[in-house]
Amino acid sequence: MDRDGLTVMPEAAPTLAGPGVLPGWWPHLRSGRPDSTTGPARGGAAFRALGSRPYRLYFLGQVASASGTFLQATALGWLVLQLTGSATTLGLVLAAGSLPTLLLGPWGGVLADRFDLRMLLIGTQLASGLLAAALWVAAETGAAGVGLLVTIGVASGLVSVADSPARQAFAATLVSPRDLASAISLNGVVMNSARVVGPAVAALLIATVDTTPCFALNALSYLAVIGALLAIGRRAPTAGRATQRGGVREGLHYAGTKPQLWLPLAMMSLVGLLAFNFGVVLPVLAQRDFGGGGGTYGLMSTVLSCGAVLGSLGAGLVHHPRRVYLAAAAVVFGIGLAGTAAAPNVPTACVALALTGMAAFMFVTLTSTTLQLHATPAYRGRIMALFSFLYLGTTPIGSPLTGWITSGFGARAALLVGAAACLLAGAAAYSVHTPPASEISQPG
Repeated sequence: MDRDGLTVMPEAAPTLAGPGVLPGWWPHLRSGRPDSTTGPARGGAAFRALGSRPYRLYFLGQVASASGTFLQATALGWLVLQLTGSATTLGLVLAAGSLPTLLLGPWGGVLADRFDLRMLLIGTQLASGLLAAALWVAAETGAAGVGLLVTIGVASGLVSVADSPARQAFAATLVSPRDLASAISLNGVVMNSARVVGPAVAALLIATVDTTPCFALNALSYLAVIGALLAIGRRAPTAGRATQRGGVREGLHYAGTKPQLWLPLAMMSLVGLLAFNFGVVLPVLAQRDFGGGGGTYGLMSTVLSCGAVLGSLGAGLVHHPRRVYLAAAAVVFGIGLAGTAAAPNVPTACVALALTGMAAFMFVTLTSTTLQLHATPAYRGRIMALFSFLYLGTTPIGSPLTGWITSGFGARAALLVGAAACLLAGAAAYSVHTPPASEISQPG
C-alpha cells in the first residue's frame, strides 16, 4: 500500500524515466561506470526492458499486485472514516503503517544491499499477503476496530522497511545498464496506472457491495508477485552483498557528497511531509465539503490517478531531466493543490486534482529516476531506502498533522498547507547552486 493507505506500499515510490534519461542539470556520467547509462535511447526505448524475460515476468506480477494495493488503499480510507467519523483518527491510523519506516527505514537499505534480493522479496511478499488476508478476515467478521487496524499497519510497515528498497533495487538487476531507464519507466507506468484501476474498482465495490472484497482481492494479488519471483528463478542476477563496507552512516555520507542525490532528497523531505496526504484530505473533502459519499471519493481518487498517469507519460518525454524540471513539477504540484482547495464544486475539484496528480507524480518519478540512475549499485539500496524514508517515513508526522489541520480548519486549509510546502521546495531548487561538472562527475 502507499502512504494514502493503512500500510506502506513497497512500490510507493513510483519511478519513471524517459527514453534515454541522461540528466542534464548535473553532468552526464561516462559509460562504463557502475551508475551510468550507455547513451541516449532511441525509438521504443520506454519498452526496451520488456525484452528481458526475467523483467517481463516481474513486470506482469507488478501489474496485478499494484492494482490490488491501490484497491485496498482506497477502501481502507473510507472504512476508517466510516468507523470513526474523525479525520484526526484517520490520520493516526494511516500514520501507523509508516512508523516503522520513520524509525527503521534507512536500515532496510542495508539489508537490500547485502542480501539476495529475490529471496528477500519472496519473504516480504508472503508476509504482506498474509497481513492483507488478516485485514480481510477482520473486516468480514466485524472485528476491524481501530486498534487492530493500527496493529496490522505497524506489522505491514515493518515488512515494508526491507521490501521497499529491495523492490526498487531488484528491478535494476533484471536488465542491462543500458535498459535501466526503461525498467524504471515501466515501473512508473504500472504504479500510476494502478492508481486509476485500483480506486475505480474500489469505488464500484464500495458503492455496490462493501469495502471487504477490496481487502480480499489485494490479499490474492500478492500471489502474482510471488509466482513471478519463483518463475524468474536463478535466471535473473541478484544484487550481491555491498562491495563496500558500512551501513546507514556511509549511505548518508555518500548521498551528502553528490548534489544529484541530496537535492532531490531534500525536496522530497518537505513535499512528502505536508503534500502527499491525499488519504487524509480527500475523504473529508468529498464527504464534508461536497456532501458526497464513497462514489464521490472514488471519483476524486480516480481523477487524481489519471493525472498521475499523464504525469508519468509527460516525464517519459523528458530526455534530459534537469533541476529546473524538478523545480517546475514541485511548483505546479503546489498550484494544483491550491486550485483544489479553492474549488467550489466536484467538477472543478476534479480538474484541479488532475493537474495535481500530473505534477505530483512527475515530481516523484523524476526524483526517483535521478536517484536510481546516479547511485552506484553498492549504495542503491541505501539511497532508495532514504528516498522511501523521506517519502513514506514522514507519514507518522505528516498524516496526524494534516488530520489535525483538517479537523480544526477544514480540508481546504490542509490542501493550502501542502501547496505552500511544494512552492517552497520548488523555490529552493531554483535557487540552489549546482557545482561545475568537474566537481560532481566522479562517483562517490
